[in-house]
Amino acid sequence: MDSPHGAAVKAEDFGLKGPRGWVFRGVRLDAEPGSLIAVEGPSGSGRTCLLLALTGRMKATEGHAEIAGHRLPRHMTAVRRVAALGPVTGVNELDQSLTVAEQLREGALLQRRYEGPVRALLRPRGERRADARARIDAALAAAGLDLATLPKGPRTSVRDLERLEAVRLSVAIALLGEPRLLALDDLDLKLSDAERAEAWTLLRSIAAAGTTVLAVCSEAPDDVTVLRTAAAEAEPATKAAEATKATKATKDAEAAEAGPAAGTDTKTDETDETDDTTKGADDALAETGRA
Repeated sequence: MDSPHGAAVKAEDFGLKGPRGWVFRGVRLDAEPGSLIAVEGPSGSGRTCLLLALTGRMKATEGHAEIAGHRLPRHMTAVRRVAALGPVTGVNELDQSLTVAEQLREGALLQRRYEGPVRALLRPRGERRADARARIDAALAAAGLDLATLPKGPRTSVRDLERLEAVRLSVAIALLGEPRLLALDDLDLKLSDAERAEAWTLLRSIAAAGTTVLAVCSEAPDDVTVLRTAAAEAEPATKAAEATKATKATKDAEAAEAGPAAGTDTKTDETDETDDTTKGADDALAETGRA
C-alpha cells in the first residue's frame, strides 16, 4: 500500500470543558505530516478525550485545531474522513467473537461501503474481492502482522490474540482506508518492555511511510513529539459511569455519519456539526476524565 501524504496537526489553546471542569486545556501543537506524536499522561488525565477531539470524534470548547487543513471544531466531519482510529477502548474495539480473517473482511467491507466511491460498488465481484485481498495484505504488512504465525492462522479467534497482536490487527484494519492520520489509545497498556519497544517501532515505520500517527501512552520514547495532559478535574468515582456515556455517544455520532450511501456528499463547512447527536457526544465526553 502506498501511504498517503500524512496530515499536519496543529492546535492553539485547544481545550474541552464539561460540567465537572476542564478535561484538557491549553493544548498547543505544530506537527508536520508524517510525524509521530505521543499524548502522554496518567490514566484520568484527559488524554483519550484529547485524542478523540483531535480526530473529530468529540467537540472542543476552547481554542482550535487544524488537521490536514480542516479546522476544528467546525469541520469535524472532514477530519473524521482523514483520521482513522486504531484501538480505543469502548469506542473502536475488536469483536472478540470473530476470527482474525472475519474481522479483516468486515473492516474491508465497511471501508468500501462507507468510505469508497460509488463506482467501486459497481465493479465485478471478482475484481472487488481481489482489490480487498490486496488492501488487506498491504495493511497487514504495514502493521507487521503475519497471519501464518498465529496459532490457527487466519482462523485464530480474536479473543486468543496476544495484546501486541491485537494492536497490530487494529492498526491493520485502520490502515485499510489509507488514512492521513492514525490514532491509537493506551498503546503501552499491558505490554512488556520488549513489546512496548516493538509497538513504537511499528508506529515509527508507519509515520516514516507518510502517515501521521497520534498515540496515547503512559510514557513516550525520547524521539517522538510529546503532548502532555494535566489531570482532569472530574471526580474519580464518577469516571467509569461517565466513560460509558461517552463511548455510547461517540458510537451514535459515527453511526449517524455512516448512514448515507457511499459517495453521498456531506458539507464540511456548515453548522451541521452542531446537531443534537454531536452535542450529546460533546456533553458526555466532556464530563469524562477517562483516558
